[in-house]
Amino acid sequence: MRILHCCLACFYIDGYGYQENILPKMHQLQGHKVKIIASTETFVNNMNLGYIKPSSYLTETGIPIIRLPYLNFIPHFIAKKMRYYHSVFVQIDNFSPDIIFLHDVQFLSIKEVVKYKKKHPNVIIYADGHTDFNVSARNWISKNILHKVIYKYCAKKIEPYLKKFYGVLPARVDFIKDVYKINPKIVDLLVMGGDLTNVDFSKKDKIRTRIRLEHNVNENDFLIITGGKIDSYKNIPILMKAINQINNLDIKLIVFGSIESELGNEVLSLSKSDVIRYVGWKNSEEINNYFLAGDLAFFPGRHSVLWEQSAALGIPGVFKKWDGVQHVDVGGNALFLDEVTVESLKSIINRIYNDKLLYNNMKKVAVEKGIPYFSYYEIAKRAIEQ
Repeated sequence: MRILHCCLACFYIDGYGYQENILPKMHQLQGHKVKIIASTETFVNNMNLGYIKPSSYLTETGIPIIRLPYLNFIPHFIAKKMRYYHSVFVQIDNFSPDIIFLHDVQFLSIKEVVKYKKKHPNVIIYADGHTDFNVSARNWISKNILHKVIYKYCAKKIEPYLKKFYGVLPARVDFIKDVYKINPKIVDLLVMGGDLTNVDFSKKDKIRTRIRLEHNVNENDFLIITGGKIDSYKNIPILMKAINQINNLDIKLIVFGSIESELGNEVLSLSKSDVIRYVGWKNSEEINNYFLAGDLAFFPGRHSVLWEQSAALGIPGVFKKWDGVQHVDVGGNALFLDEVTVESLKSIINRIYNDKLLYNNMKKVAVEKGIPYFSYYEIAKRAIEQ
């Protein structure tokens, strides 16, 4: 089939492991003809969002992508915020898709998708939603103007033509139903996951040994892995303080990722210890290797896609408890933090480290249930109901 992935409601960042990067890749691997249309919004330095020029090129896996310009006959800041684009209908029509997959629906040019559906009633349209109250609609204007009026209008505009509207977290399923008032019959959960296409589990032991040797971590050390975009919401310095205060040379921590400028000095200072290694920014394949080298993934702050990526690799995890974001637990692979303090983190780490029966059960569930459930190859099939 011909599948068009539409990434016009938000940024699209080349080379990252976000859902909008990996689903097209999986559909291509499954034999479909794939194309992406996207905004010009992206990361300009692995940390801050910015804009690039409109362009056409191939992704790293050879998928055609077109970055569409914003309309130029209205003020630019309005076009960017409301997401009005040039030639959406033309680009869809040129590709002639069998399936359109909308990565979020908050763009006013969605009317062009509706126009195409009316002209080609056999095209099947899916949408997903990446918005919840933990990351969006956090002030009055965002909640009551952007989401409850403008973005709800976009969602309701496309609703009659959708086969499914997926929330990528349970909290986002609720947001779609409660804020956008979408018919619950078409709303479902489609979890995010991990790209396992470049993961050779038969080489896990070699990867584990190599990574540990690089960072002076012994084979029998209990290695905790964390990272990502390190900002104030992720609580990484609290975890680093907890590791340092545990003061057990057999419990070590590796931190990867880009650091928000305000946290730079603190993170670098805390990493100057015998039990913590900060390894800088890593690409998605390297992140996979670090998780495979570890014994426990640990995320004490706001949700990130790395939660599901670690679960897809069969690694037990500890996560901050959020309402509607506990789906990473597939039967015992995960524990959750009610509060995030140095003392609470020290307590849960020591508990897992000292209770071998608990840890071994977490690891067993992580491998047997986590890998198949969070594999993006399988998620991509579920996304278009195959």
